[in-house]
Amino acid sequence: METGVSLPGTSLLAPRASVRCSGSVAFVAAREVDVSGLPRTIESASRKCYVAPEKVQVFKSLEGWAEEKMLPLLKPVNKCWQPQDFLPDSSSDGFMDEVVDLRQRTKELPRDYLVCLVGDMITEEALPTYQTVLNTFEGVRDETGGSASPWATWIRAWTAEENRHGDLLNKYLYLTGRVNMRAIEKTIQNLIGAGMATHIDNDPYNGFIYTSFQERATFVSHGNTARFAKEYGDSQLATICGIIASDEKRHEIAYTRVVEKLFELDPNGTMLALANMMQKKITMPAHLMHDGENENLFEDYKFVAQKCKVYTAHDYSNIMEHLIEAWKVGSLGGLRGEAQRAQDYVCNLPARFQRLAERSEERFGKLGTHALHKNREFSWIFKDETSL
Repeated sequence: METGVSLPGTSLLAPRASVRCSGSVAFVAAREVDVSGLPRTIESASRKCYVAPEKVQVFKSLEGWAEEKMLPLLKPVNKCWQPQDFLPDSSSDGFMDEVVDLRQRTKELPRDYLVCLVGDMITEEALPTYQTVLNTFEGVRDETGGSASPWATWIRAWTAEENRHGDLLNKYLYLTGRVNMRAIEKTIQNLIGAGMATHIDNDPYNGFIYTSFQERATFVSHGNTARFAKEYGDSQLATICGIIASDEKRHEIAYTRVVEKLFELDPNGTMLALANMMQKKITMPAHLMHDGENENLFEDYKFVAQKCKVYTAHDYSNIMEHLIEAWKVGSLGGLRGEAQRAQDYVCNLPARFQRLAERSEERFGKLGTHALHKNREFSWIFKDETSL
């Protein structure tokens, strides 16, 4: 689901990327859609890039490792929870009573919390885009749509596990009666149609660094929505957000294992890739969301998430620090030249981003009581106003 906050004023010098783009860069239609629904062309990093054959070979050589270390982190379908386990049973005579109970539990959920929850759900529902992105990674993509390679098996099974998240949140929010499902459905369609700009450049090193970060971010975001749901008196919603967070944590473990292995096999190349992705900054998967009305929908949603402390600039910095520690980046020895400079750059980032987050939070607080303390209408909640 959810993901990285791009902080203002973070133009940082990073080492040269380890991939290069061949031919001209093609910018494609992406996020912005005017109120008539016609797409507006904006710059998006859709590029076919050259990836060194050595990197592709690393992933080919790791197929046995992936089968042993990654695939066991997937759960057999018969042992997985399903959305219906947490929803009123439409085949039961007591269905309507269960729906009434659900609506009673959710009637006091704050509007800004609903905005965060809808944003999480929309992000999860854009799953087709994420499978497409995974299949751009050289050396791991599903070449046939049904390949038996461990990497392809992982991509399909990961997608299948993640698919339950959007299904469950979508149905739960629908039953509350408190959200505008048609506006939400338009946003989902727009988001899937827009895609996303990840700046991965087909490079599997970049790709697994990105997925490690994003799975950690969704774990944090869903964990926070679970905690707040409990505080607001909806224990069932807390359970739902909690089990989704648990899935995200398990997937985070898988992706961080891949990067850990890359640091073992190719520390110099992996360090350069990490610095490259940190310099670009990790973008949220839903950064191209649009409801056909509000051209600043994502920015408004991001501010509400920050205000509600569902996902903040501090979370972004903490995730960066967590991964640097998990991969033991600071203690890696034997790095050469550019990779050694990249190590210094990366290790200094958490403290730097924490300072930026503190300044951003301070600025947000000041604006929140003055210029930014004004309401925004969200079509998702019938244009009820929520304060930013």
